[in-house]
Amino acid sequence: MSVTPTGNASMNWFTMRISLRVLAGALVLGSTVPATAAAQVSAAPRRVSLAEAIDVAVANSREIAQAEASLHNAGGRVREAWASVLPDVRASASYQRNFKVQEGFLPAIFFDSTAGPDDVIPVRFGADNSWQAALTLSQPLFEAAVFIGLGAAARFRALQEERVRGTAQNVVTSVRTAYFDVLLALEQVRLTQQSVERVRQTLEETRGLNRAGLASDYDVLRLEVQLGNLEPNLRRARNGVAATTRTLAVIMGLDAETPLEVEGRLHEMVIGDLLANSAENSVLLAVAGASGSEAAFQEAYRTALDERSDIRQVRLNIELEQARYKVERAEYFPKLTVFSNYVVSAQQNGAPNFFGENSNQRTTAFSGGIRVELPIFTGFSRSARMQQARANVMQNEALLALTEQQVANQVRTLLASVEETRQRVNSQRPAVDQARRGFEIASAQYRAGLGSQLQITDAEVALRQSEFNYGRAVYDYLSARANLDAARGTVPDRGVDLGPLQAN
Repeated sequence: MSVTPTGNASMNWFTMRISLRVLAGALVLGSTVPATAAAQVSAAPRRVSLAEAIDVAVANSREIAQAEASLHNAGGRVREAWASVLPDVRASASYQRNFKVQEGFLPAIFFDSTAGPDDVIPVRFGADNSWQAALTLSQPLFEAAVFIGLGAAARFRALQEERVRGTAQNVVTSVRTAYFDVLLALEQVRLTQQSVERVRQTLEETRGLNRAGLASDYDVLRLEVQLGNLEPNLRRARNGVAATTRTLAVIMGLDAETPLEVEGRLHEMVIGDLLANSAENSVLLAVAGASGSEAAFQEAYRTALDERSDIRQVRLNIELEQARYKVERAEYFPKLTVFSNYVVSAQQNGAPNFFGENSNQRTTAFSGGIRVELPIFTGFSRSARMQQARANVMQNEALLALTEQQVANQVRTLLASVEETRQRVNSQRPAVDQARRGFEIASAQYRAGLGSQLQITDAEVALRQSEFNYGRAVYDYLSARANLDAARGTVPDRGVDLGPLQAN
């Protein structure tokens, strides 16, 4: 009788402790739920369209910022070149205190007619204080190298402008490619997820048939193996989405861990008819250039020669080196300069008193003239620089010819790729409908006991492959269009601007 109350008391104490721990856990959980919810809200993916991704990348691109800094540098060089043809006006002033005025010796007979012929007398030259102020003007009248250099500086600025344009096009093309990679990775996840769900459903149905004696253990085992093979593929596909999304975020100038959600779905896109697409897919296809028609090779090649940034840069380099050659050759010509000087000077003994109190203590001088300089021999340095400039011109001309040949081959290849992928998209779309219909027929026959598990497995694999082939065909078409725009130099500089990037 004495043990029972003690046991009940121990049980009550144990129950109380458990209740306290549960209450404490509830309080902690209650305090952490809002924080967890807030974290989930803050970690919500940022939904971006292709146009927005391009705009963000162009705004954040460090490559474009570097190119623009070089453009500002080129503007400074142009202003510096103009300074060479403008007047050069300089003012100067100086003060000198002579603690011991310099003395010279003159024949004493100058001051005393009775002095001997060899007698000399010390004479001070200068005063205790001396001031001087000067104003100098110099204006080149003729200097061939300077005037040719102005044209070279302008060409250098044009070259930097073209580099900014080319860098922007490269960034936009990179964003397009990375965006399409994310869409393809998402398509892989979607198809694998659908396959997993279909196999799971078939597995459950087969297990039910097996319990009823209408399906063998081997049929169940085979579906279990198929499901076990698909689930790792699903995890791999999701990792692919994460990897491509990080790449897109980095190209956009964002942190690699920034969660992004892209707009558009490859399996829903209808190439060639924007009105047959959803609003998101229509905008994406328009920004990607899928609504445009492919021109003939000659027209596309002429466009590439006119619009491609690398070809423009080579041509500007040729003009720049030609201008440099002319500058070096102009060093053989004479230089003509007009100049003028105005000088005020004063001297005073004793304590400093600027310009003194007597006008006799200060004087002025004014002069002007013209100066001609003719270089005669400079150790063959000018001819060596001319040789270097001429070699650079020849080198860039060879590079231009090679680039034009490569562009012709690239444009022709990409035109063929665009046409091939377009036809593949058009032919693959009916195949998807047929494969889906085949899977439905195989599933219905299997449920009715008229088909085998092998038939439904083959139908599921065929459906998954046909759907992936269609998504891959759309991806290949969009990528080919992006590469074709880059090859022709008609890449849009902004996502909201569907027109080509115009020359600066």
